[in-house]
Amino acid sequence: MRILITGGAGFLGSHLSEFLLSRGDEVVCLDNLSSGRRANIEHLLGSDRFRFVEADVRTAIDVDGHFDAVAHLASPASPPDYLRRPVDTLTTGSQGTLSALEFALQHQARFVLASTSEVYGDPLVHPQTEDYWGNVNPVGPRSVYDEAKRFAEALATSYGASRGLNVGIMRIFNTFGPRMRADDGRAVSTFIVQALLGEALTVFGDGQQTRSFCYVDDLVRGFVSMIDSSEPGPVNFGNPEELTVLELAELVVKFSGSESAITRRPLPVDDPTRRRPSIERADSRLNWAPQVSVETGIQRTIDWFARNRSEIEAAAGLFPESVLH
Repeated sequence: MRILITGGAGFLGSHLSEFLLSRGDEVVCLDNLSSGRRANIEHLLGSDRFRFVEADVRTAIDVDGHFDAVAHLASPASPPDYLRRPVDTLTTGSQGTLSALEFALQHQARFVLASTSEVYGDPLVHPQTEDYWGNVNPVGPRSVYDEAKRFAEALATSYGASRGLNVGIMRIFNTFGPRMRADDGRAVSTFIVQALLGEALTVFGDGQQTRSFCYVDDLVRGFVSMIDSSEPGPVNFGNPEELTVLELAELVVKFSGSESAITRRPLPVDDPTRRRPSIERADSRLNWAPQVSVETGIQRTIDWFARNRSEIEAAAGLFPESVLH
């Protein structure tokens, strides 16, 4: 297969590119490097089946040759990025998704949208099933990301219904692993960097808000299963094991061997209190379930950051006052 990955130099995109190349596919990675990094794909540039195109997905995509699939991941995704660049986030979800859909339609290619569990907002249903419509504040601080993804889902669905495009929608829950940016404001990377720097780990509120954490290798398997199928979705992809944020912080301290304390700060606005996916649809339709335990994934991610000390040293003192997990 020949596959276009928008946002392919990001955390998830680079891992997806790597997996697809390993099985013999040809990959074109399109990224404007606003949040993705060339370093994430540097080791792939020597392959004659990999091509990097530096471009903004919000403009018409100009890449020659036939494509069998488009994996649309382009979007600011970490809280500091989308809070700092709200309009870019909204236009990437709208104009960028439109551009990617038009490209897929031109090639009659399978189109897979990387959506997010954020479409559920602060859920009133637990665990979250794909039939749940969500509880989202359309003008809150998270709205630029939440609503961009909700619009992207609606637009992709419309292309499938009205133009016959082969569309699949993934709702991705918290994912972690090597190549996360040290300053991306996510719970896992922030806790690991703080622990390795010997700083106190910052937990917001009482730390009893819950999340599910899926290791990146498992998520990539799920992404590939969607690319290879004709499943329209939406389909949840995440680890149904539910952890409190405080439990996550304690795991990081334990596996890093750090003596860091855990401190508390006020809970950010609209921070969801509970988040856990129902993955029955992914299991029954795609035979997908996570295989890597949170503990194993945390240890692998700590080891990666420890080997890339420059990553964490560059992030020292750069953590935002409010980290939205």
